[in-house]
Amino acid sequence: MDRIAFLFPGQGSQIPGMGKDFAEEHADRVGKYYTVADEILGFPLSRVCFTGGEEDLRDTSITQPGVFLTSVVASAVLRDLGVRPAVVAGHSLGEYTALVHAGVLAWEDALRLVRLRGELMAAVNRRTPGRMAAVLGLTPERVDELCAETSSASGEVVAVANYNSPTQTVVSGSVAGVETFTAAALAQGARHVTPLKVGAPFHSPLMKEIEEEFGAHLDATPFATPALPVVANSSAGYVHSGDEARELLKRQLSSPVLWQQTLELLVKEDVAAFVEVGPGRVLTNICRGAAPKVPAMTVGTVRQAEQVLERLTGRQP
Repeated sequence: MDRIAFLFPGQGSQIPGMGKDFAEEHADRVGKYYTVADEILGFPLSRVCFTGGEEDLRDTSITQPGVFLTSVVASAVLRDLGVRPAVVAGHSLGEYTALVHAGVLAWEDALRLVRLRGELMAAVNRRTPGRMAAVLGLTPERVDELCAETSSASGEVVAVANYNSPTQTVVSGSVAGVETFTAAALAQGARHVTPLKVGAPFHSPLMKEIEEEFGAHLDATPFATPALPVVANSSAGYVHSGDEARELLKRQLSSPVLWQQTLELLVKEDVAAFVEVGPGRVLTNICRGAAPKVPAMTVGTVRQAEQVLERLTGRQP
């Protein structure tokens, strides 16, 4: 099998019914994940994922565990099918799934951290309502400049949250900050500034207030040395130890996701295919725009897992 990268999605990739067919068709393999997750969280996450509507899945404290668990289950199915990555990375929340796949975190511990992360982020949003928006048609450098200019002129918080590709940059901050930035970006020639359906101003300075509390829980959680290469969000470099992984997750809360730089690293190191493992196809679409020479595939359903198996190995399940 050629050298492939598993990419794990973050919040915003959730879809109603996510993971249901995995649970139905691979019950012996993945049923335990849902049973244990429901027990750990104290509510039926599996039912929300399988039968909940878009509104049910919009709550950050539910969305994050749901996307995480669906990605863990999808990766377990791929592992059983014999599809193994040479390297892994995850977008924002997806970094936790990447660390699980690389053996750095036990999935149960990661689930607890993800649940707490979502709760703390949602609490920030209640205290200081925030917003995120995707900017198309301006360079990342110009978006950076406009964020600084907007913050300086208005006193509101707005900063780059995700460097997704050369043509897509995501900003995050207070509602007023993002609204002011949006007007300025459109005036400067941005094609679109699209609000994202997320529940908090992720990866912005507004998240600094939860770093200490969340950091204490990270410090109390066991982290192991990666068993395969993992690329971190906030450095776009490899994680070399459990301690480094822990510190990078602390930094990730209020630092931008260096996704474009992550993809550039993987392309430079001759990754032959990107496989997005989890619900939705956000990362697949980004890859096809940012690294069009590398095939990008999605595994969010059983059928897609079977298609990827055949495409990458020539085998059928």
